[in-house]
Amino acid sequence: MVKLSCGGSASFWALPATIRPLVRSSTWTLTCRRYASKEASPSTLTIDGKSYPTDSWTNVPQNILSQYGRKLHVQPNHPLSITRQLIASRFPHFKNYDALPGVVTVEQNFDSLGFTPDHPGRNRTDTYYINQSTLLRTHTSAHEVDVFRANESPGYTISADVYRRDAVDKSHYPIFHQMEGALTWDRNAFSSKEACIEQITRDFEALPKHPLVVEDPNPTYQPSNPLQTLYHSPEEAEIVAKHLKRSLEHMVVTIFTEADKALAAAGHSTQGQDEPLKVRWVEAFFPHTSPSWELEVWWQGDWLEVLGCGVIDQPLLLRADQPQRIGWAFGLGLERLAMLLFGIPDIRLFWSTDPRFLSQFDESKPIRRFQPFSKHPAAPRDVSFWLPASTAGKPIITNTPATASTAPSPAGGQPTEPSTTTTSSDPQTPTTLTAFHENDLMEIARNIAGDSVEDVKLIDDFTHPKKQRRSLCYRLTYRSLERTMTTEEANSLHERITAELVERFGVEIR
Repeated sequence: MVKLSCGGSASFWALPATIRPLVRSSTWTLTCRRYASKEASPSTLTIDGKSYPTDSWTNVPQNILSQYGRKLHVQPNHPLSITRQLIASRFPHFKNYDALPGVVTVEQNFDSLGFTPDHPGRNRTDTYYINQSTLLRTHTSAHEVDVFRANESPGYTISADVYRRDAVDKSHYPIFHQMEGALTWDRNAFSSKEACIEQITRDFEALPKHPLVVEDPNPTYQPSNPLQTLYHSPEEAEIVAKHLKRSLEHMVVTIFTEADKALAAAGHSTQGQDEPLKVRWVEAFFPHTSPSWELEVWWQGDWLEVLGCGVIDQPLLLRADQPQRIGWAFGLGLERLAMLLFGIPDIRLFWSTDPRFLSQFDESKPIRRFQPFSKHPAAPRDVSFWLPASTAGKPIITNTPATASTAPSPAGGQPTEPSTTTTSSDPQTPTTLTAFHENDLMEIARNIAGDSVEDVKLIDDFTHPKKQRRSLCYRLTYRSLERTMTTEEANSLHERITAELVERFGVEIR
């Protein structure tokens, strides 16, 4: 195992020669007997003008805070904003919430939606915590109960930036944008349950018909996709589901018709030239709807998942003090649809301030395909390392399941990252090592390389048959969106990331 110490011990020289200068430099301050962070955590964080105390749960890095509040989904002429407006146009009578604050409580983000205390989404490995009870929202649904309680409109949409520790590749980013919508009916506004069903039926029949080919082989509800028998009659669930599906099918027609027009304008073959647009409904599970479905679209030879939806979980409406309402809800990712609509190949581009990107979009004109303005070469680099071993010779775990937690926290999950104890005759050897989780590598790469890291991928996972030590090898691909990256720049970023891995997790570089 490579050990970092304050003196010039042999363990320091076990590091690769290219990394040793970084460890000695003032940028990398190491503390004896433990792996320390480069910077001490502040006692408070100020976001949107409000100060929040930090604690052992705090894990929001500066690169995330620096992007907070950019609100790409409402920036004029931004492709995410154009996509949002296109979706909202299908629900003209809904109230639109586009500026709700991104800092929410654990109660709002998880508890109010029925997430179990051991749900993996609560883990610090997945979620950005400001402190034990406060976080950056991981989904727009964090506002559902509040919006239902306000009851300002029977229908609403919410669009917002959301935050999750995630993979590094062309389709994932730690900040992305979601949009959700819901429509409810007030049972108390009718003389009977039957009268309410009749009104929903009339509303369904008033919806525009569409030319889609629809595959929907399953019944509305069954044991694998259950009816909420304590709250809904079969007739209520059937008509709410019909209204939901027709409404969202019509939205899909709008979106993919625009995508077809953009393809045709760019001289590409369109979906309609080969076969008619078709969709299929697939049973799904979501914590706050039942029955639930995913809607998939057949597009250019493949089924694409577009959104998730379902009949609103009645206990959620009870928590919102709206027990008399019944309805449906859906949610989708704006980046996914915008990449399809505009032909944008890399999610990092949405955050670009390069005029060559932004000037290509105009919300007052028809949608057109993105034209790449340059292609810069990739600079792949590999990092291979042994995970530290415990006294029993077993490697530190590489995941942190929420079910392993016994933390008495309102967020569930684990208040601190799991650790394992090592023993050594070397007084400089740390007694506690932070457990390695793949999302930690993603975070290190983004903190150091920013948007210059394009992809991080595990390419080898090996356990030594005799020593039972585990080795991981990751390939990090560096590529600037705006210019050619030099070999020296790529090497420098890679060396800093490698040094941080050694510092934080005590890994041994191979």
